[in-house]
Amino acid sequence: MSDNTKMDDGRRALVIATSVVGGAAVVGAAVPFLASLTPSERAKAAGAPVEADIGKLQPGEMMTVEWRGKPVWILRRTPEQLESLKKDTAALADPESKRSEQPAYIKGEARSLKPEYLVVIGICTHLGCSPGAKFQPGAESGLGSDWPGGFLCPCHGSTFDLAGRVFANKPAPDNLPVPPYMYLSDTKILIGEDSKGA
Repeated sequence: MSDNTKMDDGRRALVIATSVVGGAAVVGAAVPFLASLTPSERAKAAGAPVEADIGKLQPGEMMTVEWRGKPVWILRRTPEQLESLKKDTAALADPESKRSEQPAYIKGEARSLKPEYLVVIGICTHLGCSPGAKFQPGAESGLGSDWPGGFLCPCHGSTFDLAGRVFANKPAPDNLPVPPYMYLSDTKILIGEDSKGA
């Protein structure tokens, strides 16, 4: 075997070895890159339905759960709070929620599947601020003697009743949105899904 043949075999082995190492490096770099293109578990969970246990919620109490990065309020209304929804309709911008964001099966002044429980996204429809609870009716609320109880957005003064309906002549154009939801049992609500026909 000549020296030239030995040199060609050596070069061939070096080229093959370099190609194998280079190919492995490309695959090694591509795997994390391709993995980064798939959504993370956190991102998947952000859009997933959320289960809420309302079994310990007392009348007049509200709880907050997070769905898609937004606060969802669940308020267990008292009989008096439900009765107040009938009295304030003339002062509301959209009392029948004709232009507000809510599933088609949400009807009536209570804006809920079961009148006792209000389920709304707690973000003001004006500029996305978070309103606060002002459940106490009357002058004690600081909102005047005719205040029926509800929610106040402190940023620009929008007010909402205990069904999340916005009062007229306020910056917020629409009622608080109602997310899709359904009852899994008397004490469990699934927010973000209503495939069982609500």
